Amino acid sequence: MSKVSVILNGREFTIGCEDGQEAYLKELAQTLDRRVSTIASQVGQIGDLRLLLMAALMLVDEQKDAERRVEALESHVDQLRRERNGSASVQAADRDRLARHVLRIAERLDAFADSLEEGSDAGPDVSSSADLAEARA
Repeated sequence: MSKVSVILNGREFTIGCEDGQEAYLKELAQTLDRRVSTIASQVGQIGDLRLLLMAALMLVDEQKDAERRVEALESHVDQLRRERNGSASVQAADRDRLARHVLRIAERLDAFADSLEEGSDAGPDVSSSADLAEARA
């Protein structure tokens, strides 16, 4: 275990940390010291404990706000996923419907071609107007 010296509100503190975490701990302490300095400049030197308490409360407030924003964004992403999945199922249904129409038209064209090969003058109706209108929709 390592020890790191940090400065908060002009006072030096020694804190233990895991090996390799020294630089990160110093960075965190500098962020906290800047926050405490800002508060001290606004309200004066009201004691280390009160300044640290106010800084901690402000940081927790910011964390809670960030958590609410993350929740809102996750909810929005879930909604977009549901909409995308709904859209995909509608598209799949449309593709299936179109494939059925194309298959019916192909069957009628085959029947018409067969009737032409047999020499018949009047072949079956290739497509009704209802089938064509439905295929276009």
